[in-house]
Amino acid sequence: MIVHSYYEEDPRVRREAESLVAAGRPVSVLALRREGSRARSEVAGVRVHHLDVQRHQGAGLGTYLHEYLSFLFRSMWRSVRLHRRERFALVQVHSLPDFLVFAALPLKLSGVPVLLDLHEAMPEFFRSRFPGASNPVAYRLLRFQERLSIALSTKTITVNVAMRDRLVGLGVPAGKVAVVVNSPSLTRFDPSTQPKREFRQDGRLRLTYTGALTPIYEMDTAIDAVARIAAERPDLDVVLDIYGRGDTEGGLRAQAERLGIADRVAFHGRIPIDDVPAAVAAADIGVAPTRLDPFTAMTISGKIYEYGAMGKAVVASKLPLVERTFPDGTVARYEPGDADGMARAIVALADDPIRRAEAIDGTLDVVRDAAWEREAERYAALVERLSRP
Repeated sequence: MIVHSYYEEDPRVRREAESLVAAGRPVSVLALRREGSRARSEVAGVRVHHLDVQRHQGAGLGTYLHEYLSFLFRSMWRSVRLHRRERFALVQVHSLPDFLVFAALPLKLSGVPVLLDLHEAMPEFFRSRFPGASNPVAYRLLRFQERLSIALSTKTITVNVAMRDRLVGLGVPAGKVAVVVNSPSLTRFDPSTQPKREFRQDGRLRLTYTGALTPIYEMDTAIDAVARIAAERPDLDVVLDIYGRGDTEGGLRAQAERLGIADRVAFHGRIPIDDVPAAVAAADIGVAPTRLDPFTAMTISGKIYEYGAMGKAVVASKLPLVERTFPDGTVARYEPGDADGMARAIVALADDPIRRAEAIDGTLDVVRDAAWEREAERYAALVERLSRP
């Protein structure tokens, strides 16, 4: 596997790699390397080669491009060297960026099948993340590299039906694209392994967010909602625990200070994947605030599944895939950007234990149907079909 991320922090890549190891396939991963960390490690039976490239989250477009290209050429060279010894049966490339699939070109030319895993729609992601640099020419170039990357692959998988339908609508043959849902492992997100918290057992209404702090996720709306609840319902004694890092953290801290709720918003930084279930178990409600744009209209936050798996009520932005996936009466929804609406959704769950219990049960039913334990079987079978002897 080739992935432009820190392997330990990437839940989808880890789930897939560990599933293959459990099915009897040895897996080597080429990933980013933190400064001062080891060049090689082993995580749950997966051999990880950390290439000397670091992520520059929140940097300018030029820095990102340099980082992507550096990793592409380093991973290409390392994969060729490893292939001489390992004789790989398959190489899987994870996006972003899509064009990272060209790191697998030498192996493809030697007969190794290539599986491209599109986590996101890169053209729409670029528009959302770099609005200042987005223009029709850049968008067409990104669409071109996307089609070229898919053409190079033997098979392409993506994270949901909306993403697959988008690709088919762009002319990709339907038989070349499969869906492997980005759902959590119920073995990892198992509430029975964590201390049980009764709702508001300490008298405080504890909200939690576990994810990146970037413009895509409207944590500013969440902080505004906390301020409204604190002012209008002091009896709830609301607090928000944020587990994550990113380039919007400074602004979010300043916002909490300005609104006078800095003591109600705790920034814990990014935590290991294995610690996320405990963080969720210690909360009452999980929040998944996401801005609505052409990119996020094709996404659904994995946080919703994780909160639901841990038996927590969920409040999320009203996005197309959220409404398509979770029926009414499950995940509580609000209009993106509407802090008052988010506050009302949170208070409604806090005030109505029957509605809250029904929402938790309904959400958990959806999560169980999409659990990684089911997806893993389909994914491993796909890899077996593609892999050469």
